Amino acid sequence: MLFQKVCTLDDLWEGEMTEVEVDGHVIVLVRPEGGEPRAFQGICPHQDIPLVEGKFDGRVLMCRAHQWTFDASTGKGINPGDCRLAEYAVKLEGDDVLIAVEGVEPFFAHS
Repeated sequence: MLFQKVCTLDDLWEGEMTEVEVDGHVIVLVRPEGGEPRAFQGICPHQDIPLVEGKFDGRVLMCRAHQWTFDASTGKGINPGDCRLAEYAVKLEGDDVLIAVEGVEPFFAHS
């Protein structure tokens, strides 16, 4: 699995999110409160809205368009509960944050 550096821990503080692109994959990178960085598909599976335009309170990621919410530790849908975000592998090397996209396909067309 090929990991690519996307930022450092100084670029992504606890409770923050940012958008990165790796090999054509739009990714929202979050750092949940008390946790390690997590990487999920950066586009809401509902209507293709960039998740980085939404809100992140350190625990829950919310899409700006229709307030779909996702657990930032797992990617599991909170509202609605029958959806989820595709998750990318994240690895830390010192302060560097690396992501691998191989074999991950984002979820879309959920209504």
